[in-house]
Amino acid sequence: MGDYYLYILASQRNGTLYISVTNDLARRVYEHKQGIVPGFTKKYGVHLLVFYESYDDTRDALARELAMKKWRRAWKIALVERANPQWRDPYETL
Repeated sequence: MGDYYLYILASQRNGTLYISVTNDLARRVYEHKQGIVPGFTKKYGVHLLVFYESYDDTRDALARELAMKKWRRAWKIALVERANPQWRDPYETL
C-alpha cells in the first residue's frame, strides 16, 4: 500500500458522492463519520467509504483526484460498482 489515498465517500448507494485525497485513510474517514470535518460531507451526510486507491506519490493521487472530479457522475458510479458492487464500507478493516 502507498502512503497517499484517493477515496470516494457516498451518502448511500447511488447517493451523493465526495472525492478527496489523504495520507491517513482511516483517520480521515473516521473524521468524516464523526462529523468532525465541517462542510460538504457533514452537511449532506456523506460518510460511507465506497472506494479507494493507494499511491506512493502525492502528486499521482492529486492528479487522479482532479481527473475524477471532472468525470461524469455515471462514470464515478460505474467505477464504484466495478470495484465494490455491494457498496460495502470497508472502514472497519482499514
